[in-house]
Amino acid sequence: MGETCIVNGQVYIGRRFEEKTLCLSGGTLRVLEPDAPVPAGAEAVDASGKRIIPGFIDIHTHGGVGVDVNGATAEDLEKISRFFAGNGTTSWLCSVLTDTVEQTEWCIDQFKAHKAGEQPTSELLGIHLEGPFLAAEYKGAMPEHLLRKGDPELLRSYQERAEGDIRYITLSPEVEGAVELILAAKRLGIVPAIGHSGASYEQSMEAIAAGAAAATHTFNAMGLFHQHRPAIMGAVLESDVYCEMICDGRHLHPGAVRLLIKTKGLDKVVAITDSIMAAGLPDGKYHLGVNQVVVEEGDAKLAGSGVRAGSTLTQDAALRSLVAFTGRPVEELLPALTENPAKLIGVFGRKGSIADGKDADLVVLDGENRVDMVFCRGRMLEK
Repeated sequence: MGETCIVNGQVYIGRRFEEKTLCLSGGTLRVLEPDAPVPAGAEAVDASGKRIIPGFIDIHTHGGVGVDVNGATAEDLEKISRFFAGNGTTSWLCSVLTDTVEQTEWCIDQFKAHKAGEQPTSELLGIHLEGPFLAAEYKGAMPEHLLRKGDPELLRSYQERAEGDIRYITLSPEVEGAVELILAAKRLGIVPAIGHSGASYEQSMEAIAAGAAAATHTFNAMGLFHQHRPAIMGAVLESDVYCEMICDGRHLHPGAVRLLIKTKGLDKVVAITDSIMAAGLPDGKYHLGVNQVVVEEGDAKLAGSGVRAGSTLTQDAALRSLVAFTGRPVEELLPALTENPAKLIGVFGRKGSIADGKDADLVVLDGENRVDMVFCRGRMLEK
């Protein structure tokens, strides 16, 4: 693969847009001044009138285009990766819903087989375990009979099987053994998040003090704030943890998005999709792990109970929603989809911003913030 140079575009560097030339070679970036000559033999891509941003990073998703992560083969994971890349997501974590030990181990094995391949599109960076160490009261779409108390030994066995590639885990602070589990996760190189929880303020703050670094889909499947009982919601808003947010207009009212950003600041919010296999497909009947899901007008809910079960959101749509909900310019909002998730899961050294030597994961946006071109580690995605 020869060198490619993107010229005449407005490049997102230092949280602002300015004209630069970007040279992509060997999967990484070089940033040149706009008047620098294009290296001999390089292919020039004209981005006049367009903006170039880092590729989106989605750290919480259960699938798309007919594939559910809990049942995805290595080939299926690449199908999801290609779909995500087409919507500007150049890196992601596969979120494994609470399942049996055997099925969770199978999911880990499929991830490893996928990682061993070429990964020509969006890069699957690792695994997010959403459970099984969760509270039944706020289980959402989790199968209650598979929920467990904290079990550091089980988590260790999963991480050994994954060869260190479980990067993120959601757990409930009120489950028995939660603090010990958080400490074990940190020793194993896993970033702990708290969610699916009705924990008290005190339990939540104890979990944060132990090392919980994020809140899973903030305000959803979470005990509500009360002036006398701030609960988990009060703890995550007051503390310095990152807060995930699903910006589809269903999980969060636009006012709730604005409140979260105002409370936490733009450096501590992380836009996620929490998408399920229905993303990119028409309304109909689908599944999420062991659950049957019905999607009507793009809204995914558990069959029978009507409990919301993930989303059909994509990250490019999340960016446009954030602009619409907040009235803020794109350059202020982009860290929520790029820099912040990269920092949270420890990959900011090579992902999440445009700089010399970083991975050439780029999205070219048109004037309406729609994806025009995508580069995954220097390769232009074929449409």
